[in-house]
Amino acid sequence: MNEVLRTIEQRFSCRDYDGRPVDKETLQTIAKAALQSPSAMNLQPWRLLVIADKAMVDKLDCAAMDYMKSLPDKGLYNRIMERGGKVFYNAPVLYLILKDPAAGSNWTDVDCGIMTQNICLAAASLGLDSVIVAMAHLSFRGEDADELKAALKWPEGLEFGMGVLVGHGIIKKEPHEIDWGKVINY
Repeated sequence: MNEVLRTIEQRFSCRDYDGRPVDKETLQTIAKAALQSPSAMNLQPWRLLVIADKAMVDKLDCAAMDYMKSLPDKGLYNRIMERGGKVFYNAPVLYLILKDPAAGSNWTDVDCGIMTQNICLAAASLGLDSVIVAMAHLSFRGEDADELKAALKWPEGLEFGMGVLVGHGIIKKEPHEIDWGKVINY
């Protein structure tokens, strides 16, 4: 089996990190892989925000938890509390994919999904763990959303696309079982 297929096969969604920082060269290598993602008509309707300041990642985690706690339905908040009370699982790095609605693409969400997968596979190929974290958008729903966006230098007019946490996982687990019944052969 070649290295790419092995990386795909062995990657899993890690939800427990030791918090150690990731070196700048590795962060740049992952960012480069993200930027190499294909997009419809090569419009590249995204910006990539790399947050490698653990204190900021933790602040965003708290903002997401505070927002969930403020909701009338406490179901999601309680679920996260039962799993340790962290949305970002102590990860040291958060890659935020911001989508650009002004890019004029009908395929922005698909393009952001492709970039998301490139980040995950690049991280895995470099010996790091990752998890796709759509709940990262909750960090920017509360009353301090504008302040957080300003601190991150979030460009005006861009919207949340997806988040990917990256770091050194504490746990290792087997990838999910594949279900060949999901394949329809014609």
